[in-house]
Amino acid sequence: MSVPAAYLGVIIIWSTTPLAIKWSGETGFLFGVSGRMVLGALLCLLIIALLRVEFPWHSKARRSYLAASVTIYGAMMVTYWGAQFIPSGLISVLFGLAPIVTSVLTIVWLGDSTLSLNKWAGMLLGVIGLGLIFNTELSLGTDGIKGLLAILLAVFLHSFSAVWIKRMNVSISPLAITAGGLLVALPLYGITWILLGESLPASLPTRTVLSMVYLGIFGSVVGFILYYYILKHIDAKRVALITLITPITALFLGQNLNGEVIHATVWLGTGIVLGGLSLYQWGEKLLK
Repeated sequence: MSVPAAYLGVIIIWSTTPLAIKWSGETGFLFGVSGRMVLGALLCLLIIALLRVEFPWHSKARRSYLAASVTIYGAMMVTYWGAQFIPSGLISVLFGLAPIVTSVLTIVWLGDSTLSLNKWAGMLLGVIGLGLIFNTELSLGTDGIKGLLAILLAVFLHSFSAVWIKRMNVSISPLAITAGGLLVALPLYGITWILLGESLPASLPTRTVLSMVYLGIFGSVVGFILYYYILKHIDAKRVALITLITPITALFLGQNLNGEVIHATVWLGTGIVLGGLSLYQWGEKLLK
């Protein structure tokens, strides 16, 4: 596969995932996220079996799978819940902050180097942009704030999971980690179903079913494989450009395909957040 094709594939998948999350949860967020994870687990195990990928189950591997489940269960659960209350594009905007959150956790947990001036400046811009977005959502009602806080929690859990896996530094294939994390997460989804007393939807709209299948195949497996493929072949900073593209495309898709109203201040806040992320990632060259 060509690297440009894989790069474009990741952009498309990451741009469409927030809207697919919203559509797949139309009959209940818990059904949407659980169905996606079941499909993703089945597909991962099938690929592992067909390609004979090593799938270890020793103690270090199990800890890695537990760390991965923090994203697969924790982050995804609150993402699907929060997606009920905010425009789908904002999910992508807020997840664009993951590199910043991950860097901070890396400093605190792994004892990496302190933050440089450009990184502090980028974080400050990110906070200002978030403030504008929060102010707009607050003026529209408390549901918007609940949604934003849920997605921010998801970003933290996702970053925490990544740093935990990095801290363990276990040599396991990304596909095996994904499959193991899904196998750990599935019982947790089952327990959540029981605790919340959820029942299966009486009917399933075609859009909901297609969104779940799309997320189970592309969002949970194909996108992950393509991401690690391009990360292996090109510089990580060029890969990071994806996080500046997908929030804009996700906002446009939500506005045009789902009739979501994106206020001018949200666009402004998004621009400031992405500017902060750019400064955080590449600002050292500008400040030299």
